[in-house]
Amino acid sequence: MRLDKYLKVSRLIKRRTVANEACDAGRVTVNGKVARASLEVKVGDVIEIGFGNKEVKVEVTSVAETVRKDEAKELFRYL
Repeated sequence: MRLDKYLKVSRLIKRRTVANEACDAGRVTVNGKVARASLEVKVGDVIEIGFGNKEVKVEVTSVAETVRKDEAKELFRYL
């Protein structure tokens, strides 16, 4: 699954266009490397997102095309 879509489905970022812009600005890294929106996300990847002065670091635990809102937090775990 594409990185921008994963960020939207997992509810880490609300909209896919915002996820795309964050990737283009270089605020998203996967496994320590700046990632483009088209990067394929796999189970076990570590994603870091910079939100202004706050940084979120998560590990991908599963990948799903669609998921209900209450189950979205099961797609990753905070590090």
